[in-house]
Parts: sequence; structure tokens; C-alpha cells
Amino acid sequence: MARPRKQTYTMEMYLKKIRDGDIDNNADVQRHFVWSKEQINELIVTVLTDEYIPPIILGEEENSQLHIADGGCRSAALNKFRYGNYKITSSTDDSVIPYKKKSKDENGNVTWEDAVFDIKNKTYEKLPDELKKKFNEYQIETVIHENCDRARISKYIKKYNNHTPMNTEQKAFTYIDRFAGNIRAILDSRFFLDHSSYSDQEKTKGVIERVVIETIMCIYHFDKWKKQPKALCKYLNDNGSEEEFNRLAGNLHRLECVITDDIKNIFNKKDSFIFLTLFDKFTKLGIEDAKFAGFLRKFQEEYRPARKNEKGLLFDEIDKDLSTKDKTVIVAKLDMLEKLMVEYLHISLEEKEAILENHAVAPIDIVKEYMDGNVTDEDMELYEMIANDVSEAIEDIDSEFLSDSNRPSFVALVACAVKEDTDYLLGGWLSEYEKRREPLILNQKENFLQMKMDFERYVMAQGRKSA
Repeated sequence: MARPRKQTYTMEMYLKKIRDGDIDNNADVQRHFVWSKEQINELIVTVLTDEYIPPIILGEEENSQLHIADGGCRSAALNKFRYGNYKITSSTDDSVIPYKKKSKDENGNVTWEDAVFDIKNKTYEKLPDELKKKFNEYQIETVIHENCDRARISKYIKKYNNHTPMNTEQKAFTYIDRFAGNIRAILDSRFFLDHSSYSDQEKTKGVIERVVIETIMCIYHFDKWKKQPKALCKYLNDNGSEEEFNRLAGNLHRLECVITDDIKNIFNKKDSFIFLTLFDKFTKLGIEDAKFAGFLRKFQEEYRPARKNEKGLLFDEIDKDLSTKDKTVIVAKLDMLEKLMVEYLHISLEEKEAILENHAVAPIDIVKEYMDGNVTDEDMELYEMIANDVSEAIEDIDSEFLSDSNRPSFVALVACAVKEDTDYLLGGWLSEYEKRREPLILNQKENFLQMKMDFERYVMAQGRKSA
């Protein structure tokens, strides 16, 4: 059989052929029109911005009657807009269409000016004449299979429609292009491969991508929480940061080291983002990660089946009347989990809040208050690098001194030593100081002052030795 031929029509000509019956969009096995308003909107924007639409596949009978084998919904959507008084909805993306506006100067000469037109809530008839012309002159490409009968046309319809369309999660992912690479890298982490509970189908259907996005949103942007995946992705694409995704990647790496098979089913399609948000809160407490795994074990075995919140609900009953993505449900679940966690860790809610408040103190805040009000971000980057080098003097990588909660005072001390040209002594002092197990003060400013005093005594002692 000969290769199919290609034929290009203007939009106006193509739709006229459908209206005249020369091209039939009602083949016996063709599915009914199933497109959403969002899909119609996107197609119209594509045409008006002169972007690419894949060819329409046609089957031609010997009498020259054409039947649409692939592209029936596209054709019906275009026809709805042109002749069906279809109104573009207000939720349309990229609705402001640039075009050249035709006008005449005082001498009657035609001039063209750059202009834009927002097509939201507009029908074809409401378009400027220039955009109507652009729509009508758009080039529709077709591929025509010749010498077809009804059976062969049905075969082509089955062949060209044998594909799986994007689901909600997969399509939403196309709206977060800025961080798609970060998310893909996170998906390859051992946590999602070996330390969580997702079916093979969920891993290929965009579920884990949604978990990552929900987690970032819940941790950093909860005041702007959105229930719909597309809305989440669009918001994060405009307001997220690489630092947020990098921190999540770091948290997942830490969890890989402590999550065992008996508790990994907690991290599933429904609740993963809740427990990953909880772990982010946990990391600010400066407690070893094994304690978090211990809490999850206690939660799974005892708290989950028996403990109730203030409203008399078990954890799994909180969302019984609402969506699991409802903001009030998320707040209630996290509130219950945090209270159970601090109970398990034997700290009070007041102590937890004090720790978290103290964690908000940044190294630059301490440096500005006690040493240098004009310190810059570049200066702080240098101090952070030196702090990393100095910390190698401690053999115990799980030392409380190296915890996140103690980081601000440690970096501030490094800044002080650099200012005094004594940073070369920090390694020796730190090794000695840590072995003495000096009690660290929760308040980072007070802890800085304590360490600064001890370090100055060490510097003086080293001076006397060298003398």
C-alpha cells in the first residue's frame, strides 16, 4: 500500500470541509467528545500564538469521503470555538495574546502596531479582526490514508488512539519546569526506592512527584496551600527555591539511614507529605534521627490504633468527612503528631517551642550583635566554610556540638576567631572542648558567649606555652 499523502488546509477551509460533510468526524467507532474546558482553552491559545499542533490523521474512501481517524477531539474543539459560541474560561493560562494591530495614519497609510488582547471570557466573535484572521489562516496539517473502507478506518482509529493520556498529577508536573530537574533527582533517592511504600504503578503515575511538591508546599508555603496539583505546581514554580528542594533531599538522605522495613509503610501515597513535614520540624530539635524512627515505631504500634485527639478522633479518623488534602485536616494531623512526638521525646511543648524559636536565630544575627554590624553574606559564606573544616576535629559525627541547633553559635565563634586572627587554633580548642562535654546552652547567643570565653582562655594558654 502506498504511503499516506500529506495535505495542508487553512483553518477556515478545514472547518468548512467538516461543516460541509467532506470530512466526517463521526466514524462508527470514534469516541464521543471528551475534552475538558482547560484542554479546549489550551488548543485555542496554541492556534492564536501560531504554535504547533500535530497533524490530523484522515482515512479516505474511494469516493473521496474523508473520515477523521485521529484528531477528532481537536477538530471538535476548534469547531466549538469558531462556530459554537464557546467562551474561553477565566482560568486559562497565557491568555494574553500578542498581535499586530492594523491602523491608519493621518495620511491614510496602513500601519502596524504591537498590541495584546486577553482572551479570557471571550468568544471568537469578541476577538479583534486581526486575531480572527490569524485563527482562520492557521495551517492545519493532515495525513491522509487512501483507499480505505470502514473496517480500515476503524483500525486506524484504534491504532492512533492506543496511548495513555497524562493523568492529573503528570499534567500538573508540566507546570513546575523551574524545579523539574530537582524533583527528578529527589525521586532517584534511596528513600523513595527502598524506604517508603509505593506501588510500581504509583511510581510511574506521578504520585511521588506530587508527594515531593506537597511536602515542599507544606513545609515552606503552607499559608498558600492549594488542594489541586496544578495550582501547587504553578505556585511553587513562581515562589519556590532550590534551597527548599535541597533541604528536602538532605532530609530524605537522613531518613534513609533510620527507616526500617517495619515502619516504611507510613510513607505512602496518602500520608508521606505529613510525616516528611513532621521530620523537618523534628530536625530543628537537634535530636538524633534514630529517635524519630523510634517515635514512628511507637506511633505505628500504640498511638495510631489507640490514641485520640481533643475531638476524640484517632489519627486515621481525622479525614473521614473531608479530603485528605484539606487544609484543616493537615493542620489537625500535624498538631496531633507533634503532641505525640514531644510526649515520646519527653520534652514539653514549651521546650519544643523554645528550641524552634532559638533555631530561628541565624549566625549572621549573632555576628552583627556582638562583633560586626556590617558583616556581609559573602563574609558569612567564608565563616561557614571554615566552620566545616574545623568541625573535622570532632571524631563523633553525631556529636551534639555539630547539630543544627548548635550551628549558629559555632559559626559565630568562627567569625570571632577570624576577626582576631586566631582561627588556626580553633581545631585544637574544639577537640579539647568537645571531649570535656561542656554543656551546650539552648539559647544560641548565650552559648556563643560561653564558647567565646572558653576559646579566649584557650588562646591565652597557648600563648603562654609558646612564650
